[in-house]
Amino acid sequence: MDILKSTWNLQRKVEERTKRIGRGKYGRVLKMARKPDQEEFNKVIQITGIGIILIGALGFVIYLIWVFLPPILQDLLGI
Repeated sequence: MDILKSTWNLQRKVEERTKRIGRGKYGRVLKMARKPDQEEFNKVIQITGIGIILIGALGFVIYLIWVFLPPILQDLLGI
């Protein structure tokens, strides 16, 4: 019997939280949200892909500088 009471209490708490979703500070955002059309979705995918590639390329350039610059500086400075 105790497990039945705790289950009902948990169910009531979950239902109370879901009722408040539309009225909270994010409620307006959720009401305005919509599913993007195919063209908008493709643009988001392209922009995200370009951003990932640029960040990866920047990381690779930093890695190359980190690996190859110290020996070059050592040769130039005669260390």
